[in-house]
Amino acid sequence: MELLNSSSRYGLVSIILHWGMALAVFGLFALGLWMVGLDYYSPWRREAPDLHKSIGLVLLALMLVRVAWRFVSPPPPAPASHGTFVRIAATLGHAVLYFGLFAVMIAGYLISTADGAGIPVFGLFEVPALVSNLPDQADLAGVIHFYLAWGLVILAVLHGLAALKHHFVDRDATLIRMLGRKA
Repeated sequence: MELLNSSSRYGLVSIILHWGMALAVFGLFALGLWMVGLDYYSPWRREAPDLHKSIGLVLLALMLVRVAWRFVSPPPPAPASHGTFVRIAATLGHAVLYFGLFAVMIAGYLISTADGAGIPVFGLFEVPALVSNLPDQADLAGVIHFYLAWGLVILAVLHGLAALKHHFVDRDATLIRMLGRKA
């Protein structure tokens, strides 16, 4: 399999970034839902948020790589069978997914740095608090993070359902290309 995208399919780098991020987003969402329900005496009360933050920051770095990768290796064009509406919807849907990913991670960063402390990443290094002590920073960023996370997961599910619709109903190569197969 080629590393770069071609005119008929996605390359290995794009496929790994796509499916790895999908797994990370749903994993972070599940971890986030689980950790907010932990009681004071749970041994995971401190470890779960640290894990959530570390994975979130790695995901932020990978999103930057993913955006850069789109310039290095542009995605294949939409299948010829896609009409104007489908092409516009796909472009807007992807743009909202990208914006949502960045926004939810920035909101998470603002929650974590509200007190001025940096964020340790798996105990290896620390991302400094560049923005802190804004009025109600943690609370406001927390609300934004919560609703953006829900919106992102709902949009990702719709994205997946659209890919399945293309595969099973339209019988086009949309999903096949993201699995690394030639259209």
